Amino acid sequence: MADHNDDRGLMNASPIPLYLQVADIIRYRIGRGVWAEGSMLPPIEVLMKEFSVSRVTVRQALQLLARSGLIKVQRGVGTLVLKGGADQHPVKVETTLNALVEAYRGDTPVVTNISDSSTPPSLTDSDGVPAAHYQHLRRVHARQGVKYCVISIYLEKRVFKKAEKRFRNEIILPVLMSLDLTVAQAKQSITISKADLEVARLLDMPLGDPIANVRRVLVDADNTIIYVAEATYRGDYIHLEMDLKA
Repeated sequence: MADHNDDRGLMNASPIPLYLQVADIIRYRIGRGVWAEGSMLPPIEVLMKEFSVSRVTVRQALQLLARSGLIKVQRGVGTLVLKGGADQHPVKVETTLNALVEAYRGDTPVVTNISDSSTPPSLTDSDGVPAAHYQHLRRVHARQGVKYCVISIYLEKRVFKKAEKRFRNEIILPVLMSLDLTVAQAKQSITISKADLEVARLLDMPLGDPIANVRRVLVDADNTIIYVAEATYRGDYIHLEMDLKA
């Protein structure tokens, strides 16, 4: 029999499909330990009632989470939580340049280069003065077998030539800061969005899962842009802390 629940509620004005919204809520609760690893999710009927959505919507959300390995749907038994919040290994996004460099210095992810070209970065007037030429490196970072970040890095060409081999094989920011350079200003911005087809493919994650987009710009004493990074992190692999000023 068809389910005639009209999916009222759950921010119907949002353009994001309802099943993605439900999946996000369930993922968040699992990550926060509301539903621990090894426990069972509430029955579909309970989730339908709580979120005011149809059976089809709940099943689509559960299928999405099952494909990402977070849960296991067992017909006639229930839905088992396979991974809890404790299993995550978040990447801390620091809010100062020195702390960010130190965090990367101690990190040794598997780096897979997927592009190496002279493509220039997309810049705004507020970023600084563009250099004449850039080296573009696009790569995927993985840790313990999990691809957690795809990043595009643009280095001013003369800077890149100072340590070309290291830049291609190591985490770039610590290498950059080890050179005899002056960084006069560093900026970072973060936005939250959903994984598109390319990101989902590169990070082996479901389409529409949450991601964090981080953009960093470094300029030298002449206000010339020497480094631009555009990184996309899995939403379950990023952690941000900030000291709030009184």
